[in-house]
Amino acid sequence: MRIDLHTHSSVSDGTDSPADLLATARAAGLDVVALTDHDTTAGWAAAEQTRPAGLTVVPGMELSCRWFPAGAPPISVHLLAYLFDPEHPALAAERARLRDERLGRGERIVAALAEAGYPVVWTEIVERSGGGVVGRPHVARALVEAGVVESVDHAFTTLLHHRSPYYVAKADTDVLEGIAMVRAAGGVPVFAHGLATRRGRVVGDEAIAAMVEAGLLGLEVDHPDHDPEERAHMRGLAADLGLLVTGSSDYHGTNKTTPIAACTTAPDQFEALLAAGTGAAPYGDRPGTVGARG
Repeated sequence: MRIDLHTHSSVSDGTDSPADLLATARAAGLDVVALTDHDTTAGWAAAEQTRPAGLTVVPGMELSCRWFPAGAPPISVHLLAYLFDPEHPALAAERARLRDERLGRGERIVAALAEAGYPVVWTEIVERSGGGVVGRPHVARALVEAGVVESVDHAFTTLLHHRSPYYVAKADTDVLEGIAMVRAAGGVPVFAHGLATRRGRVVGDEAIAAMVEAGLLGLEVDHPDHDPEERAHMRGLAADLGLLVTGSSDYHGTNKTTPIAACTTAPDQFEALLAAGTGAAPYGDRPGTVGARG
């Protein structure tokens, strides 16, 4: 059984529609794929309706969070959330807040770029998003289409970098509060790419221990941005703390070069994740098991 538990569609910052993403997953030989768009469940219905035969889809989300270390600037972190109740009041309200926060931030970034002479228009970027969660990747694509930068990655290392004069921060969720909200909604919180030093500052083991106290249930260990040493450290930490271990591609379509199924999750870990989630059910039959939860 091949399982990829971290992908993004055009509902957030991927380039594939949910239907195309699922078709790509099945063509790549996956039996299970999770849809984990940033701060939204907007792709869940399309995923359920367009699921190819033989593919199980795990509804999820990647929550934008911050860790607040004592006496130091906050650190950006991401929390994967699986099988939660999308109607849970606190989590639904936080998704709405993050959506508004992301929209306001994007508009301010584009205004600053336009004032500096770059040919980007906010209304056009929003229109091209197709109703998805608009963020920096959409601005990056607009810069690529305008011929300002060579690629989305180029945009993120230059004009959209956090040290760029055009960068605008956003108020993400306190990760401890995010974990508590996901658990209250019956979901399974997993810390995403937690030691990916190539992305910037990362949290220490003591922060992960605090997340476990708040209700964290797993670590995303096998990820394209983790080198072998980082994976080994995370795997040992998961064993010490009694956490699930997941592996995922973090697929974004053409916005990133990593193919779907580049990293995968072991079947026993997937079964443990399913057992822990009570807020929602996967779509389709579960391969290797009798019956289905949804």
